[in-house]
Amino acid sequence: MEESLSLLGAIRKKFVCDRVDIRTYSPLTLAFVGDCIYDLVIRTIVVERGNTAPGVLHTKKSSIVKAQAQAAQADALMEQAAIWFEKQPLLGILSPIIWGLVIAYLLWPLTKVFQRKLFEPLLKKLRPKKPVRTSLARGLSVALSILVALIIIAALIWLIIPQIYTSVESIVLNYQEYYDTITGWINKFFENNPEVEEVLLSATGDVSDSLLDWAKTALLPSMGKVVTSVTTGIYAVLRAILDVLIGFVVACYVLSNMELFLAKSKMVLYSMFSVKASKRILKAIRFTDTAFMGFISGKVIDSAIIGVICYICCAIMRMPYVVLVSVIVAVTNIIPVFGPFIGAVPTALIILLVSPMKCLIYVIFIIVLQQIDGNIIGPKILGNSTGINGFWIMFAILLGGGLFGFIGMLLGVPVFVVIYAGLERLVDHGLKKRGLQTETAEYMDLDYIDDATMQPVRLPQEVPDESLKDPKDDSVK
Repeated sequence: MEESLSLLGAIRKKFVCDRVDIRTYSPLTLAFVGDCIYDLVIRTIVVERGNTAPGVLHTKKSSIVKAQAQAAQADALMEQAAIWFEKQPLLGILSPIIWGLVIAYLLWPLTKVFQRKLFEPLLKKLRPKKPVRTSLARGLSVALSILVALIIIAALIWLIIPQIYTSVESIVLNYQEYYDTITGWINKFFENNPEVEEVLLSATGDVSDSLLDWAKTALLPSMGKVVTSVTTGIYAVLRAILDVLIGFVVACYVLSNMELFLAKSKMVLYSMFSVKASKRILKAIRFTDTAFMGFISGKVIDSAIIGVICYICCAIMRMPYVVLVSVIVAVTNIIPVFGPFIGAVPTALIILLVSPMKCLIYVIFIIVLQQIDGNIIGPKILGNSTGINGFWIMFAILLGGGLFGFIGMLLGVPVFVVIYAGLERLVDHGLKKRGLQTETAEYMDLDYIDDATMQPVRLPQEVPDESLKDPKDDSVK
């Protein structure tokens, strides 16, 4: 050990190398050092497997060290890791913890409000001569936040679930009546078109017969599998409910010690990265938190308002299944752009079963409501928080939905907003570094920037063709 230290000391003295904290090295520099170490390890293994000509050793070493071989090794490791994670239900085990972190994240703003605006002033008023116990104020704030969340969930379940159950039960029990209504409407609507009427009635009958045949030939013989699937689904629901309940307990611990967790996270961050890089990461995290929370909370409030408006208007218009329709419209409205249309399709079909005329009125109402929400209510609540082009919103929804289903459609836009804003900041930083304008309008009619003067050169303006002008009257007066 002493010899190695003396050797390192001799190298530093010979080549005038200063001591440098390794934590200040960039990731690329560390990768460069890592490549050297990896090369040395492979050389050692190759030599130990058999002493031979240097050219042969070099060939063997190069075949392993080259980028393609490293990529193949990385793919093999990732494959093995994927197999391990499939065998180890890690996410399932950590599900209560994940739920707890999500609940704590959502309730943290409410907890801070209760602590600063309610309990700390209250404790100060009750005990004016003693300092306010922050831990007591925090504990009371956490308890009240959890209680408010549970009351809201319980109220929604108590108000909505029975109504939805009643609506679904009514649809199932009155299937034959709805079928007769549709066929009668078809008869009345197409009474002057017997050919079209016959085709539609035949199609309706074929669908009914197909459903009956499917039930006899496929559904009934596989009832055992159906029962098993239902049982599994019920178990999964009960397990999810239990995970959420445990998550609330976890959230209590997290909320009570939020500052401690945040402080420890900052310590880990500064221990791994340089001070400058850590500052940038913290700034990015704060921006992400603000953008994400602002969008989600705003969209939830917007959807709740739309749901209430839909309930009131549908009740006034005496629409069937008012609660079920309003809940579907409110939930799907969380999805930007496509949400109202996604919710309109199943709700319109439900109303169509009862009354085609009411279905037409409902469709017109949904179109008007979507326009009001998109142009008045939504922008007022969200404050144009996305700030991105509609194309990118559709891109984010389609990509998120394709990758992660319904949850991806919900979270695709806020996540993409964060990524978009981060890239925009990087672009602005690069432009400012080069002394260039950061306003998009400055580049609308830009031809190029002169590298000598760093001044913009505009595209030449189109000059109207003189031949297209009306000839002037040059007659002599």
